[in-house]
Amino acid sequence: MGKKKVIKQTQEEILQEGEAVEAKIQKTAPTKSGKGTRVGHVYVSSTYNNTIITLADEHGKVLSWSSAGRVGFKGTKKGTPYAANKVAEVVAQTIQNLKINEIRVKVKGIGGGRESAARAFAAHGIDILSIEDMTPVPHNGCRKRKPRHQ
Repeated sequence: MGKKKVIKQTQEEILQEGEAVEAKIQKTAPTKSGKGTRVGHVYVSSTYNNTIITLADEHGKVLSWSSAGRVGFKGTKKGTPYAANKVAEVVAQTIQNLKINEIRVKVKGIGGGRESAARAFAAHGIDILSIEDMTPVPHNGCRKRKPRHQ
């Protein structure tokens, strides 16, 4: 096994991505509160195999996304809490570039990156308004088979 390689974006790529996201934000309606605070919604989908983090505005339009595979992790390393932390750092940089003040985090899945992603946002100084768990839970399950004839 070789060393893992984490892909770093160049400054030009970061600027181009920021300009594209800024154009998306300007198309959306202004904030409801007159204070000028921007609220973003962050969706963390964490499975055993990967962690995907999506940033959306108040209306649900996707502004940016990133995943462990996009950051540069391969194989089983994509599902680790460390990979989720790195993905959250990439999204946190985008949040700071877009000047979003507050976020609402919605977590889905059973992987190891659920908590580490939320902690990474808090470590970057982003105000977290709420953390909501949207993991689907079976409430009664499937219908049982009828008994065998003997």
